[in-house]
Amino acid sequence: MLDAGLNIVNSLDILSVQTENKTLRKAITDVAEDVQKGVTLSEAMRIHEKVFPSILINMVEAGEVSGNLDTILERMAVHFEKENKTENKVRSSMVYPIVLMVVSIAVVIFMLIFILPTFVGMFEGSDTPLPLPTRILIGLSDFLKSYWYIFIGLVALIVFGISSYINSESGRRFFDSIKLKLPIVKGPTVKIVTSRFTRTLSTLMSSGIPLLRSMEVVSKVVNNKVVEEKLISGIEDIQRGVPLSRMIRDIEIFPPMVDSMVKIGEESGALDDILLKTADFYDEEVDVALTKLTSMLEPLMIVFMALIIGFIVIAMYLPMFEVVNTI
Repeated sequence: MLDAGLNIVNSLDILSVQTENKTLRKAITDVAEDVQKGVTLSEAMRIHEKVFPSILINMVEAGEVSGNLDTILERMAVHFEKENKTENKVRSSMVYPIVLMVVSIAVVIFMLIFILPTFVGMFEGSDTPLPLPTRILIGLSDFLKSYWYIFIGLVALIVFGISSYINSESGRRFFDSIKLKLPIVKGPTVKIVTSRFTRTLSTLMSSGIPLLRSMEVVSKVVNNKVVEEKLISGIEDIQRGVPLSRMIRDIEIFPPMVDSMVKIGEESGALDDILLKTADFYDEEVDVALTKLTSMLEPLMIVFMALIIGFIVIAMYLPMFEVVNTI
């Protein structure tokens, strides 16, 4: 709209009308009112930091200073479209394992509540002692039938506890460190972080934002607490005169290719272009890594499901063998 010649206030009014999300619509309306009162767009957006990402606010501020706000916003549109594409890939790769796990739990509960009791009735009249696995399953079945509300409460409490811990500072740091160490998820995690880091830094620097300020913004958008802390400590090294390529190598997070590419960009004076090419490369790597992760998780989940259901089936049939042996 800005590129077509509309002023900022009219553009924001149109956006607020067509925005379906109530929170975003309220924020855009407030921003339009503030801009109409003489506040700059970036200052008005900064009031709603929980709605607008810090990178967008900083880029809008740079666009206002340089006078090319429409160009900056177009870059931001491309940036967030690619970020959204990466996020969707991550979510879609986890759909199958989560669905399979839910189905496994539902099948186990169904077998314990409805199938197992019919088998137990077959052996009530016999004097044959039930094997330990069968007694364990019978105990679980009786517990679920009699105290199902306690089971639901325990599950809800566990889910709430894990969710609260993940959202805490220590919990985020713990799980983010696990994602960087666990062999199965380490590769995709590093590549996603690398793609985010290089693309965001390229976008910021190509818009004229200084390196130190760009690094501060980038550290907040990598979406990994461990990487964020290392990047923040790396900013201090850059302030002391350490080259960006060496800082990237020293924090030992990104693949070796990244610091090599950054070094080439520093020497050639085209760091933003090199970072953008690196980001495009790792976007493709993320696709491959997530495909591999999904292909590895699928058989693991199937084996896990087979072991649990197999244990239940064996526990139900063991008493039959005991009866046959007794006869």
